[in-house]
Amino acid sequence: MKKQIILGLALAATVFSCSTDDTSDIVINDNSVTNNTSGGGPTDPSTIFLSGTYTEDLTLDANNTYKLNGSLIMASGTTLTIPPCMTIKALSSGADVYIAISQGAQIIANGTADCPIVFTSDAASPAAGDWGGLILLGKAPINSVTGTNTATSEIASLPYGGNVANDNSGSLSYVRVEYSGGAADGQSENNGFSFYGVGNGTSVNYIQAYAGKDDGIEFFGGTVNASYVSVINAEDDSVDWTEGFSGTLNNVYISNRATDDKAIEADGYNTDFSNATGIFSKPTVNNVTIIGEGSANSSEAVRLRAGTQGLFSNIMITGYAEGFDLDDADTGNGVVSDDLQVTGVTFVDVLTKVKNDTTITFTDADFFTGEDTATGTDYTSWGAGWTIN
Repeated sequence: MKKQIILGLALAATVFSCSTDDTSDIVINDNSVTNNTSGGGPTDPSTIFLSGTYTEDLTLDANNTYKLNGSLIMASGTTLTIPPCMTIKALSSGADVYIAISQGAQIIANGTADCPIVFTSDAASPAAGDWGGLILLGKAPINSVTGTNTATSEIASLPYGGNVANDNSGSLSYVRVEYSGGAADGQSENNGFSFYGVGNGTSVNYIQAYAGKDDGIEFFGGTVNASYVSVINAEDDSVDWTEGFSGTLNNVYISNRATDDKAIEADGYNTDFSNATGIFSKPTVNNVTIIGEGSANSSEAVRLRAGTQGLFSNIMITGYAEGFDLDDADTGNGVVSDDLQVTGVTFVDVLTKVKNDTTITFTDADFFTGEDTATGTDYTSWGAGWTIN
C-alpha cells in the first residue's frame, strides 16, 4: 500500500480545493429515539448511521448504537470522541466505508482492558476486507516531499505531511480494528490502522488489527510512537513503514499464518515516488514477538528494503524459513554505518537467520548481536482481555 500522489504547493491547493468541493455534505441518518417515535426509549436505542464530512465535533453517546455506512471524515479543527466499551459496526461494502481523521482534527478513543473500543464488520459472517479501516493524517515530516509540502493519501485523497514533528492527532487506547482492508482497486487498499504523517504528540497505546485484508498497521512517515501493538492474521504485512517513519514501537506481537505476507515490511522511502529529503526511515523497535507457522510453511519474518534504517532490540522470531531479508544497496549501507542494527535476538525454528540481497558485504555479526538473549514481549500479560487471539 505505497501509492501516493505527491503535490507541490500550488497543485496541492488546487487539487485539495476541488476535492473539498466534491466531498459530500454531512450525512446523518438519525434513527435515534429522539427522532424516531417507534423507538422504545433509552433502554432500546435504535441505530444511528454515520457518514459524511463533519465540520463540527462529534461525540458518540454510550447509550446509542452506531453504524458506519460510508466514509466518515473529520475535518480540520474537529474532534471525534468515542467512549469505552463501544462497538461500531461498519457496512460490509468494502473500501468506501472508513473513518478518516484529517490533518488538524483529532480522535479521542480511549477504551480499557475490560472495555475496549471495537471497529468491526456488520456482516453475519465477517471476513477480511469487509470494510476500510481507521485513517489518521497529520502534519509530521515525510521524506516524499520537502518543507511544508504535502502528499495525498491513497484512500480518501486527503493531505498529509509537513514539518510539525509533535503534531497531535488525538489518542487511541485499547482499540481493536477487525475485518478491515477493503480495496478500492489493485493498488489502493485500506489497512487496519493507517498513520499518514502522524506526529509524536499523538498517543497510541494498546491497539490491535485483527484479520485484515491488507496491512495490519502502516506508517507513512511521521514521528508517532506506538506501544502494545497486536496484529493477528493480516493477509498482507502485519506492520509496515515507509516515507521516513521515525517513531518508536514498543511491545509488538505479531501472529501470521503461512498464507499471510511479511510480519514486518520496512521501506526507507516510497519507491513509487522518490526520497525527496534524502532521509531514510529510522524507527526504534523494542520488545517484539513474531510467530509464524513453522520454517517449512512461513517464508520471511522481516523484510528490510529501500534503505530503511532502524534500531531493533529484544526481537524473538519463531517459525520462518527466513528471519531477516535485506534488499537494496542503501539498506546494506545502513548495516555498515550501524544505522540498521539488531541488539538481542532469538531465532526458533528459523532456517536462514539473515539473507543479504543488498550487494553490500557484511556478516551476520555486523547486523545483529546478542543471539539467544531475546524474550520478546509479554503478550500474555498485556494482551489479556481486550484482544482476539
